[in-house]
Amino acid sequence: MTKVVRTLVGKVISDARDKTVSVLIERRVKHPLYGKIVKKFAKYQAHDEQNQYKIGDLVTIVETKPISKSKNWLVQSKVEKA
Repeated sequence: MTKVVRTLVGKVISDARDKTVSVLIERRVKHPLYGKIVKKFAKYQAHDEQNQYKIGDLVTIVETKPISKSKNWLVQSKVEKA
């Protein structure tokens, strides 16, 4: 069996906490009844060990074992600098 690792790409919207960044994930989905494309947002807390990611950076996060009450994502890499 292969393990499926969930990865998401989003923008860092907060880096105020120590070793933690808030990442906003945007999805575009089609409305089931009206057919219009709508944006849906989700916010995840991700672990950033060296505090190297800043507001506006585009990052890739991966799901991991729970690190704290609200953190079970880890910042894997920077896709684009702010």
